[in-house]
Order: sequence, then structure tokens, then C-alpha cells
Amino acid sequence: MSGPIRLALIGMGKIAHDQHVPAIAGEPAIALAATVSRNGEGVEGVPHFHDIADLIASGQGIDAVALCTPPQVRRAIAMQAIQAGWHVFLEKPPGATLAEVANLESAAQSAGVTLFASWHSRYAPGVEPARAALADARIDRVTVTWREDIRVWHPGQAWILDAGGFGVFDPGINALSIVTRILPRPFFVTEAELDYPENRDSPIAARIAFTDDAGLSIAADFDFRQQGPQSWDIVIETDRGTLTLHDGGARLILPDGSSPTTAAALHGEYAGLYRRFAELVRAGQSDVDIAPLRHVADAFLRGKRNVVDAFIE
Repeated sequence: MSGPIRLALIGMGKIAHDQHVPAIAGEPAIALAATVSRNGEGVEGVPHFHDIADLIASGQGIDAVALCTPPQVRRAIAMQAIQAGWHVFLEKPPGATLAEVANLESAAQSAGVTLFASWHSRYAPGVEPARAALADARIDRVTVTWREDIRVWHPGQAWILDAGGFGVFDPGINALSIVTRILPRPFFVTEAELDYPENRDSPIAARIAFTDDAGLSIAADFDFRQQGPQSWDIVIETDRGTLTLHDGGARLILPDGSSPTTAAALHGEYAGLYRRFAELVRAGQSDVDIAPLRHVADAFLRGKRNVVDAFIE
């Protein structure tokens, strides 16, 4: 492939317009060649299609797709793209189930195309410095607080609280993508409590306990009902003091009080994702890390269900 990767963006909702379109525009290795959406608006000057079948039938020159649809419908669309010989970028979460992602990974390998399960929060500026700082530290306790207002961040997106929409794990999986990246050892769910609104099929809040083989205590508090200041924080107590990641990984404070990173817009995270996707396509490789999704699945398996007040937007 000599020129830019010709990419179709599928699912033109808020995240596609706010994050993906600017990131693609800033990545010289990728060109936005088409948009696809049943409901959302396209991008001026770019061919727009109702669904992926229309795109395939059009003969439009496409090398890759980025899927920003709700997870419940993503696998079928991704499979059509793979069968068309296109590389696939999956917005998080990469699928509605672990089996779906395994199926896509196998299909992509057989077709010789790239599959990229993207985790945008891992590209926040504080994440890699935090990982380096923790590599040889003794970690005593981890506390994750991810509390945001669903009405502010997901207005009109009822699918998030539908079955398969992940509920509060839609943002919570971002925290898990960071923690699975920066901690030096694997960990697993021991207990979970999930709060389901009486009129919805996915949890609006969750509290999860994790541990690892060394007995590390990891506590996560996810809540979609937060009003006022929002919290996307990870606090890690070590033998050298406390390391904290604030603002979803954008700001790192080391035990000595220094802060080697500054707050950055999400556009910086998505720029990193598309740079990585271009590298994978050029190298003929895939990157499908399911660790964050596996923890969500385990929380559902181990979770105690609490019924709470109905959610009315």
C-alpha cells in the first residue's frame, strides 16, 4: 500500500464526530474515504452510505474501516468488512461478548487483515510514565474512582443501558484498560455489586474488588449518576508513596509530587490510536487485547444484582 490508508468511518454518532473525525484528519497515513450511518450525519465532501452493504456494493475504494457503532451490532458489521478484505479498527469495547471478539480475531487472521481492538484511555499522556514508575515498585493498594454523569456524556444514548450496552462499564472499561496496562501482574475479580435501574437492563453503578497472586487489593467504584465534579481517578499506594492518575490518565502525580504530564484533550488519545492502527496495517499485524473486556465479563459473572430507582433521562 503506497498511499494513505483509505478508511470508512462507520457509526456517525457523537464519538465519531468529536474524536475520530479530527484524529483521522490529523493522521497523514490515513484518509477518510467514506462515512456510513443509518442515522448520524456524514462529513461534508465525503461520500456517505446508509450501511456497510451499500458501501461494499458501491465499489468505493476502501482499505479499512473504523467501527463506532454500539457494541451490540458491531460483530456482524466487522465480519462483513473482514470478508471484503478490509482492515478493522474497533472502538471500545471491541465487542458485546468475548466470543464475538475471538471470532473476529480468527476471521481477521484467516483473511490476512489487521484487527485492532482500541483502548483510547491507554493513550492518555500519564499512562506510560505511570507504568514505568510502577514496574519495580511494591504496590500495596489500588483505588479506582470513575464517576460521571450519563446525562452529560451520553445524552440520548439509551442503548448504553440496554442489554449488551455495558451500562456504567462503558466508561468503566476505560479505567480497566489503564489498570491492566500499568500494573505489572495480572489480577482477577473476587467480588462485585451491580446496581440496575428497575427499568433498565444494564447497570448504572458498580463496585468491584480485585486481587492478584500477591494479594494486592484493587477496589473500583463506577457510577453513572455523578453530579457536579466528575471523577476519573486511579490512586496507587506503593512503598515509595502514592502515585495518582487524574482526569482519565491525562494527569499523573508521582510520589515525590512531580507531575511529568499535563492535561490533554481526548483528541490526543485518538491521534495515538490512529497512528497505532496505521503502523499495524503497514506491518501486517493485529492488536487484540481483551483483558479489560474479560474483567467486565467476570464482574457480571461474579456480581450481586441490586435493583435501584428507575433511570429517566
